[in-house]
Amino acid sequence: MVKGKQMSGCRIALTVIAVLLPVVEAWGAVVARVDRPDVELNESFTLELTADSNIDIAPDVSALEQDFFVGQGSQLSNTTIVNGQIRRSRTWTFVLMPKRAGQLVIPPITVGSEQSNPLTVSVREASDAPPGEAEVFITSEVDFDETYVQAQVLLRVKIYRSVATRQPALRDPTLGGVEVLVELAGDDRSYEAVIDGTVYSVVERVFALYPQESGEIQLSPARFEARVLRNGRITGRKIYESDPITVKVLPTPPPPASYPNATWLPARDLQLSEDWSRDGEEITAGEPLTRHITVSALGQLETQIPAIEPPTAPGVNIYPDKPDLSRRVESAGIRGVRKEQYALIGVAAGTVVLPAVELPWWNIEAAEWRVARLPERALTVLPSGDETPVSPATPAVASAVEPGEAVVETVDSGFWRRVAELLGGLWLVTLVGWWWSSRPKRKPRAPETVPLHKQQARCLKAARKAALAGDAKAVRSALLDWGRLQWPDDAPRSVGALATRVSAPLAGELEALSSLSYGPAGSDWDGQKLARALRSFAVLADARETDSELLPPLMPSA
Repeated sequence: MVKGKQMSGCRIALTVIAVLLPVVEAWGAVVARVDRPDVELNESFTLELTADSNIDIAPDVSALEQDFFVGQGSQLSNTTIVNGQIRRSRTWTFVLMPKRAGQLVIPPITVGSEQSNPLTVSVREASDAPPGEAEVFITSEVDFDETYVQAQVLLRVKIYRSVATRQPALRDPTLGGVEVLVELAGDDRSYEAVIDGTVYSVVERVFALYPQESGEIQLSPARFEARVLRNGRITGRKIYESDPITVKVLPTPPPPASYPNATWLPARDLQLSEDWSRDGEEITAGEPLTRHITVSALGQLETQIPAIEPPTAPGVNIYPDKPDLSRRVESAGIRGVRKEQYALIGVAAGTVVLPAVELPWWNIEAAEWRVARLPERALTVLPSGDETPVSPATPAVASAVEPGEAVVETVDSGFWRRVAELLGGLWLVTLVGWWWSSRPKRKPRAPETVPLHKQQARCLKAARKAALAGDAKAVRSALLDWGRLQWPDDAPRSVGALATRVSAPLAGELEALSSLSYGPAGSDWDGQKLARALRSFAVLADARETDSELLPPLMPSA
């Protein structure tokens, strides 16, 4: 008996240990991440190692020295309290610089008894840059010198400094040629680069360009102005410029033959996914089930992703809700996300097959059409609990006939034949009527919807035309129409309000246009500058409300 109790106790202890082991393993895991997974050969990036436990042993980074130069590391401890539970973590930060180009792997790093996840860093060959003799210089580069209408082009402006500067000012390149929508792709980034043995502090600003028509994008040189601190003395203001750039914009290719009505959607990568409010393949009639379909497009704005029509099927009613639009910035540009939401309600018991969801899109790197697809899904609709099953009709039982009784039947064959013919005719009429009412009705053809980017381009063209004609009233109307398309939930109500949401020099020209309403009657206004400014402007994010925030202090440590 005692032996049995001991065995039972051992089983309980082993069970507890088996349950706790995954928790301990997850708690002690080490997470590795880099700030820039795509770098050039002469550029540095940051590696962070975070352990979700209070580990005092420093990471062993000797495995990194095969492919990277490893700088001096730093560490930071963090303690948080979540739902009364205390969690401690420690983060180690290292500055790395690749030794060669290619796909370099950061192997698992050992921290105590744990190891981090491996990472891959893409290292490009060093771009052509001025020799390392210059103390300050600026470069501009694009990831594509040939693109398509509405496809993203990344413009990177980099400022290199090997000396300290004072009063820095960066003037972004101006755009000429076709109409272009400009978005800031994240915050300015700072890192170090080595060119010909000289260490430079680099500030990088990235723009996402979206041409709205075919032709050419003409980028003027970016300009950096600053005073240089040398040997304790400050020089006069100096100007540094990058080279001009031209990008060819190709027209939209025809849709694929199997999808003749495909919406033009260029992107670097596109993911189509779905999730449901609850698991399982069974729903109860009358109870709602929520389905989410998410389109994630790298290199495209969330406002340009087309709506996904809900796949319908007999036996279920589908009610679409307002989509959720968002974006995030990645190393390869802006990733737009559109999340559709549908409520499904079963109306009749049985099996419902929702058809597959297919979304054609254009891969700008492979220059070909591709199709993202969600497979069809079968749902079983169960009857609701308050439905009463219908009992089968009980046939009438004929009265028993005694053996000795005679049964007398009087049959008028002509009368019953006429009744049968009448019932048959009524049944035929009913069948024809049912067929007529159930045949698919031809729906009126819906008017073709103009894509958002074309509506925006029309507004900007109308504004430029009115500015060249000196028609201030028409300029206001066209620009406010564009503002309503750009910010449908928070549209600017005046030209002055619009000026706070765009970059210079357009912001200044809009302020001048706004002041006409308060200036003396008959004031002269020249719309030529405004027309030129409309060819080159960026939409400012909420976090960039003042010019002082557009460029961090360009002061390398002495």
